[in-house]
Amino acid sequence: MVRAKKHLGQHFLKDASIAERIAQEIDGESGNVLEIGPGTGILTKPLIVKNFKSLKLIELDSESVEYLQKNFVESDFELIEGDFLKLNLDDIFGTESFSLTGNFPYNISSQILFRIFENREMIPEMVGMFQKEVAERVAADEGSKTYGILSVLLKVYYDIEYLFTVEPHLFSPPPKVKSAVIKLKRNKRTALPFRDKKFKSVVKMAFNQRRKTLRNALSAMIPENPSEEIKKYLHKRAEQLSPEEFIDLATLLIRAQKDRS
Repeated sequence: MVRAKKHLGQHFLKDASIAERIAQEIDGESGNVLEIGPGTGILTKPLIVKNFKSLKLIELDSESVEYLQKNFVESDFELIEGDFLKLNLDDIFGTESFSLTGNFPYNISSQILFRIFENREMIPEMVGMFQKEVAERVAADEGSKTYGILSVLLKVYYDIEYLFTVEPHLFSPPPKVKSAVIKLKRNKRTALPFRDKKFKSVVKMAFNQRRKTLRNALSAMIPENPSEEIKKYLHKRAEQLSPEEFIDLATLLIRAQKDRS
């Protein structure tokens, strides 16, 4: 049996019905599905049954790789030994898009979400398990205390749904916190009127001092004599702005910077 490794953030799901529910939520319109961290294959089994055009697994743990190779001998999938955060995604399905799924390791879950944001044209869909706190943060709407940087960035390009909560005793070893499954589905927005990097910096700066008003949190970006359009946001805090309002504010600030230069 595969030993769960703390340094890899491994908590193996034991309940096959939960794995089945995750698999059923994947639309897989592209026909390509990538599972991150399959471990002992509890989610892999219902994914195989769904008979996608192409199923690929990425596993970093050599012990899990060996287990999967021994126990899924005749299964139709490709197993890649490697780190999702370091792999060139173009090498996985070429130019084709793919759905992403997995019981994601807690210690890299935020990095996985940022990578989805950066590769949104390749990833039209994600159904995955995260620490409940992370899942709530991603799915949160403006006005919520859990609403933050990831909520805004991902909601710009994805419709997000909190699907269900998973209790600790359903894992081996049981984590100290609850888990939750969320679904990201690409919306119709193709691009912002400026580079993602600039938008990301506005959002990060706003939330890095979330208790302050935007007048203070974004002081380095606000012109000396801000327009009335900019002023209407300055008394608010970051958590009060919707993703659309963040896009509007960022557009105004970036335009004002260009006018000054």
